[in-house]
Amino acid sequence: MTLTLVTIPCLRDNYAYLVHDPATGATAVIDVPETAPVLAELQRRNWRLSDIWITHHHGDHLDGIPALVAATGAKTHGNAADAHRLPPLDHALTGGFTFAGQPVQVIDVPGHTLGHIAFHLPAAKLAFTGDSLMSAGCGRLFEGTPAQMHDSLQRLAALPPETTICSGHEYTASNIRFALTLEPANTALILRSERVANLRASGKPTVPVALSVELETNPFLRTRSAEIRASLNLGTAPDATVFAEIRSRKDSF
Repeated sequence: MTLTLVTIPCLRDNYAYLVHDPATGATAVIDVPETAPVLAELQRRNWRLSDIWITHHHGDHLDGIPALVAATGAKTHGNAADAHRLPPLDHALTGGFTFAGQPVQVIDVPGHTLGHIAFHLPAAKLAFTGDSLMSAGCGRLFEGTPAQMHDSLQRLAALPPETTICSGHEYTASNIRFALTLEPANTALILRSERVANLRASGKPTVPVALSVELETNPFLRTRSAEIRASLNLGTAPDATVFAEIRSRKDSF
């Protein structure tokens, strides 16, 4: 089944995503930082919004939801365990569901927040990861532990490498600058840095991106890299220890 994916810039550096099924007309938005850009894109394409999927409770991912529900009547989907700090949920999720006749897997990815979830559509090869796995990086640990985030990212890294990763922010250039301090000889990372610079110079988003690219260039998925371990003086440390040190260094980068 072919779905149409649209990336919508919001606020200063956030993204919302529309997923549309041409056969049924079903349309979902993943996270709503603000209402106006989402409504404008729906109107431009003459799509009717049916669903709102929420990755986590931070305002820059859901502040636009009440007005969008009022304007469209779309049904909200979010983590049942986090319902107390999300907008009212029509579907409090404890597992997967279906959209336009195809399965949507709900993956628990605590770390950035404890109730953070990701949405994976296997048939469409799409994953919406919010502020868990991000383009060339990962979210700050506002609530969870390094071990929790490391485990969460390992779950996402195990998805098929051709999966398109749709994350929540335009942080790629900064993330790559940091990654190069740990792995300056990584050819794939150097080439990605050049591509990202060209995209930003043209005013284009750097997301979404294939998981295969993240596996080659995202230091938070590369805790087994000999170059990264040498940079950190952690040659034989457990992967989770390497991850924690990378996250600590990124926090002060």
